[in-house]
Amino acid sequence: MASSLAADEMRGAREGVRMSRFPRWLAAATTALLVAGCGGGSSGGGSGENKAAGDRSTSPSAAASAMRALPSSLTGQRLDWHRCKATADSDAPGDDWRCATLKVPLDWSRPDGKTIGLALIRARATGGDRIGSLMFDFGGPGASGVSMMPYYAATTAKLQERYDLVSWDPRGVGASEGVRCRSDREIAAREDVDATPDTPAEEQAYFQDSADFGKGCQKAAGPLLAHVSTADTARDMDLMRQVLGDGKLHYFGISYGTELGGVYAHLFPRHVGRAVLDAVVDPTADAVGHAENQARGFQRALNDYLKSTGQDPEQGSRKIADLLRRIDARPLPTSSGRKLTETLAVTGIVLPLYSESSWPTLTSALKSAQQGDGSRLLALADQYNERDSAGHYGTTSHAQRVISCLDDRQRPTLTETKKLLPQIRQISPVFGNFLGWDTAGWCHDWPVPGQYDTPEVSAPGAAPILLVGNTGDPATPYEGARRMADELGKGVGIELTWKGEGHGAYGSGSDCVDSTVNAYLLDGTVPADGKVCS
Repeated sequence: MASSLAADEMRGAREGVRMSRFPRWLAAATTALLVAGCGGGSSGGGSGENKAAGDRSTSPSAAASAMRALPSSLTGQRLDWHRCKATADSDAPGDDWRCATLKVPLDWSRPDGKTIGLALIRARATGGDRIGSLMFDFGGPGASGVSMMPYYAATTAKLQERYDLVSWDPRGVGASEGVRCRSDREIAAREDVDATPDTPAEEQAYFQDSADFGKGCQKAAGPLLAHVSTADTARDMDLMRQVLGDGKLHYFGISYGTELGGVYAHLFPRHVGRAVLDAVVDPTADAVGHAENQARGFQRALNDYLKSTGQDPEQGSRKIADLLRRIDARPLPTSSGRKLTETLAVTGIVLPLYSESSWPTLTSALKSAQQGDGSRLLALADQYNERDSAGHYGTTSHAQRVISCLDDRQRPTLTETKKLLPQIRQISPVFGNFLGWDTAGWCHDWPVPGQYDTPEVSAPGAAPILLVGNTGDPATPYEGARRMADELGKGVGIELTWKGEGHGAYGSGSDCVDSTVNAYLLDGTVPADGKVCS
């Protein structure tokens, strides 16, 4: 990975994901932390084969009717499973992974038209009494399931006894027509763009950089740019279900994967099998609401971190905010010769908050920065940004942006953002400034219009969906699980609470959470709504 930090320093760190419409912090943390050696998440559940109401769609019946009318050239595909290059050419664990390519329509309103290929990865169930396939989405949007699934297998070994473990690169990601909007050189050249501009000149540079990024995405993606939405991917999932031979979709979604799972349940409630959503997105929040939620979540996690080190959260936050202001005025030197800017410093602070086991890493990085050396915070930021020692960058954040900006209709103006800033800074003196500006810059002058302010996830009649919320989750604050339950509908969303720290709950050290999720997925045992694991 990009960082010079030892992998075990980040062990246990959870995947981070920028939910659709989320700020960029939730992008590449997925890959950076999971591959560094994290604990896991799980697969999806609903008990039994409950009959559901007719399919409803965000564009009401068009999607469902399109799915019913799919040509046999799509539904009758025979997948060619072969040894995965992704695992053969890396240190990914295990040799039982096989990969294949699934054809899906580029444009779901024209299922007989042009197709694109989606990269899939699978490991067969290891025991008897197989239930079916268990499909994983690791979030982002933009995380590569083909790359990440093998690293998650140790966490899900119990589940593999009865499920084939399956994941994929969603459209626009990785080996599924993955989009690269900028070259490594272009990314490095824009490191000094201030993401919290203080002057008219910095504002102009910030918005010009955003517009240029969108143009690069349009040039790279072409027609695909208008067909990478969450709803498009949900429809891909249902075709995948059919081709894999499953009557129901058994699913485990993490972070943004919970939003994807909710959209799928809305479009295809009759097809929901056993589904678990861990680190749940608030489906009622728009772009500004998500920024405020994350400001609250990351500040809450930072406060918990500061308390653990014996510091007063208010004083400790003020000290870190002062450090960031000094870095904004005078970037810190590093051992690499590069400078630690304020934007990179904030990103470096964010990464260790995804897992309590990484808090000591944050302590040492902040201490070094206070002493005038930005090397350790820069290493953390590079790890998040998927930058390796040769200066090559991953593209998770590129895919994340093209997907979230197609989903997201809301485009706050400069004036609206400036009105928002005092309120979001009040929520978080450390992260509010960055998150507030991000609402205006993320999809500024985007080449295609967004589709909705908030996703439709209501799924009356669907089988129970287990929602796992973590009270200390920085990226998808705990309150989102309750709101998702309310939106899914009575009897569908079943809430499980873990009083813990870090992003996500399953595989993070709670026997109570793990056993509850396993019982649901393996036996169909639905826990009491509101169960709490401490």
